[in-house]
Amino acid sequence: MTIIDVSAEVSLAYQSFGDPGDPPVLLVMGLGGQMLAWHEDFCQALADRGRYVIRYDNRDCGLSTGFDAHPVDTGAFLAAVGSGDLATASAMVPYRLTDMAADGLGLLSALGIERAHVVGTSMGGMIAQTMALSAPERVLTLTSMMSSTGEPEFGRSGPEAQAVVSTPKPGGREGYIAAAERELVWASRRYGDIGWLRELAADSYDRAYRPAGVARQLGAMVLSGSRADALRELRVPTLVIHGLDDTLVDPSGGRRTAELVPGAELLLVPDMGHDRPRELWPVLIDAVVAHTASADPGR
Repeated sequence: MTIIDVSAEVSLAYQSFGDPGDPPVLLVMGLGGQMLAWHEDFCQALADRGRYVIRYDNRDCGLSTGFDAHPVDTGAFLAAVGSGDLATASAMVPYRLTDMAADGLGLLSALGIERAHVVGTSMGGMIAQTMALSAPERVLTLTSMMSSTGEPEFGRSGPEAQAVVSTPKPGGREGYIAAAERELVWASRRYGDIGWLRELAADSYDRAYRPAGVARQLGAMVLSGSRADALRELRVPTLVIHGLDDTLVDPSGGRRTAELVPGAELLLVPDMGHDRPRELWPVLIDAVVAHTASADPGR
């Protein structure tokens, strides 16, 4: 793991797998998730298929730069959004998805990579979409996984999943680890793994327990709004992957993304929720390898 400056304000923690001479694949994680959520074995398996894989901590997460000078009260923020007071809500949050996308592009620049395949999951899918929209010349292919377009009518969370998201996790280590089991509500019904959820929670807590950043990332996601009109004009080869068991981001989010992006391929995965169970890694890795192989590097 290395920490590198990607702008005057932000340094990102990252880790790479494979041969730097292979086609680069940048993995972008979702809300509050550290790079650890891209399992090391998953990254290595993708590298073994001839890809140079880079995973990283988004800003305000893990070992990357935090914005703790800008505390956000989640309840007050959501109340302002709900009442339509967007000016107040906007003043609370110090950055947007465009800034998080610039971080990812800055990481590529810092590593001397002109263009890369970008794979994002959940909020990371939104960041990856934003990277492709803001700098299409730098994104060889886009893979948007278990994500949506920013339109509120698509990709809605189910009531049980929404309840888990809106319930703060306990601050102590043991309580934090135990609370990870709540995430089974949006995991694959067939392959959901309590042991993995607890292990990831423990590793994440011990590495960098920084819950305050989640509120700022959530604010960035909410305030960035819809990408629908821009996605209609996107000309980057796009693969959309969504699990049919997903209750955190309903599969309508993936279907809508694929509907909007010209020529996008849609892969709906049975028995997959808002997770990447090991049993489905062959499906996901095959899809990413095939999609990234299809790009014209001279584009």
